[in-house]
Amino acid sequence: MKIKSRHFVLAAALLAPCLASTQAFGAPPPDPTEDRLMMSAGFLTSHPDLRYRLLGLEEFKATRHEDALRFFQRASYYGDKPSQGMVAEMYWSGQGTAKDPVLGYIWMDLAAERGYEGFLLLRERYWRQLTEEQRSRALEEGQNIYAKYGDAAAQPRLAGVLRRERRNVTGSRTGFAGNVKIYVPGPGGFEQIDGTKFYDERFWDPKLYQAWHDSVWMKPRVGRVSVGEVEQIQRDSPGSRIPATAPRVDAEEPQTPERDESDLGTQKDG
Repeated sequence: MKIKSRHFVLAAALLAPCLASTQAFGAPPPDPTEDRLMMSAGFLTSHPDLRYRLLGLEEFKATRHEDALRFFQRASYYGDKPSQGMVAEMYWSGQGTAKDPVLGYIWMDLAAERGYEGFLLLRERYWRQLTEEQRSRALEEGQNIYAKYGDAAAQPRLAGVLRRERRNVTGSRTGFAGNVKIYVPGPGGFEQIDGTKFYDERFWDPKLYQAWHDSVWMKPRVGRVSVGEVEQIQRDSPGSRIPATAPRVDAEEPQTPERDESDLGTQKDG
């Protein structure tokens, strides 16, 4: 599918296959959302950041933009930076919601929180287009959004889910999944996944899982980014301009419509 709006360079990047860098891990693990058996075995149930991002993309492709925004916000609740970037672009352009450049900037600032260069570039483009009044409003209103969706609140939530679901596997209480076999029903009978693949620590240990995301998103994947622009971002870009505020880990989770998730991650656009 082609993204027609010129604003949604990020959506185009999200719809492309994710090619992880080899720097963090040597040979990176395959993207689990590209594996039909992993998806059928319920991987997304234990990874709400990926689950709600993929649902948001399905809604976005179907032009159900209001629902897409809600799914991206729910993924953002678990610290998914690409989803936070999509929320930013939707507020910035007024797709699925009223146009609000201030909220667009706040959400892109949030997406750039870990220093991902593509999001930093977009954040600085947004900042340059805000008026002084809008900038003041962004710094004030951004504190509440950071309190709920910033890493200080979102990462403990996601870590709790990963640890809980990891403990649920038979034999995993000692941290060993090599003797676990997962059977997935298919058209020709049951298919099998080794526990060492499904429970690869890089997808379940919170620190390793974030490192995997970092390997995918740290370098620019959005828009046409010139080397000069990236060097300028690295040299001159400040950290978040929004004042720090206490995280609200127990903030209410956004709600989303019910959707059939059986095909998520298994069908790709031609």
